[in-house]
Amino acid sequence: MENEETSTVDECEKMKLEERVRQLFGDSIETKIAAADELSPKIAAAGQKLAQCLLSDGKILVCGNGGSSTNAQHFCCDLLNQFEAERPSLPAFSLSHDAATITSICNDHHFDQVFAKQINALGHENDLLMVITSSGNSDNIINAVNAANDRGMDTIALTGRDGGVLANHLGPEDVEIRVASESKARIHEIHLLILHCFCDLIDKTLFGQFS
Repeated sequence: MENEETSTVDECEKMKLEERVRQLFGDSIETKIAAADELSPKIAAAGQKLAQCLLSDGKILVCGNGGSSTNAQHFCCDLLNQFEAERPSLPAFSLSHDAATITSICNDHHFDQVFAKQINALGHENDLLMVITSSGNSDNIINAVNAANDRGMDTIALTGRDGGVLANHLGPEDVEIRVASESKARIHEIHLLILHCFCDLIDKTLFGQFS
């Protein structure tokens, strides 16, 4: 009898978990559909800007914290190696994944300078900065944008929620793509999809192929 009751409880719990998974998929799909309607023009404009940077022999510097750092690295891997179609490697560098440099800057200066100091050393006028942030309030991201402005670089900012204070630091030539969601998970998911759109648009523009 006890085994039957336990089995029934386990089955009910399994059904609840499966329903939760379906709900999460549904939430993600709904957020993506809303973002597609609202953000497609800005994503296309940013894709053109990225392609033009590469056509002008510039490089793309990308930074973010936490999950955004992982998205930054993912994007750089897709450009440096390949996305879905074979093509030449493209110069994109994540400022979030050199542990020696990051810990050195944090130890000698402050974490809020961890990206800005790299941009001051590596950034040039034809280059482009991409920042990825769900909140838009991280000091090291804001300082990165300011450093890029000082170097004559444009910025593409992937943000979320209300954009945070970062929106006040972007110039007229910069592009902000804001995911209007309060869920960090949904924001990260759509940021990754946007990065895949960038890869596809770059491949189409530079090499005449859709992935």
